[in-house]
Amino acid sequence: MKILLAFDGSPSSDAAAMEVCRRPWPPGSEVRVITVLSPVEPNLLGGEGDQATAFDYIISRQEAAAIERLDAVTAEFEQRAPELSVTSALLAGRPKDAILTEAERWGADLIVVGAHGYGMVRRLLLGSVSLAVALHAPCSVEIVRGA
Repeated sequence: MKILLAFDGSPSSDAAAMEVCRRPWPPGSEVRVITVLSPVEPNLLGGEGDQATAFDYIISRQEAAAIERLDAVTAEFEQRAPELSVTSALLAGRPKDAILTEAERWGADLIVVGAHGYGMVRRLLLGSVSLAVALHAPCSVEIVRGA
């Protein structure tokens, strides 16, 4: 079974990772843990001189933090679920689009995402990645609520 875990380091994605770890999966099951970096508009800082350098620094720190999160969750799988084959990837783009594209490309049987539990207004303003994934996924989707 191929399980795609969308992980952003939030408490709800931690809960989703722990849910995948604790379950008995068929032998040979694989987990692909992905983190998606949303695009940032370079012109937010003006894009010239020191501002461009500041922008590059922000992006590099964001990428480094995402890689640290991926490494940590992968290590957690090695400890808690050594029978699972785990790979990870850092993707770029709109999270819902990147998750759906990766699920299709990798041939996922199941996508596991955390639910942030935003209220109606925040969900309308921000959108819901888990809802979009559930509505458009090429496979089954499990949405895990954090504690």
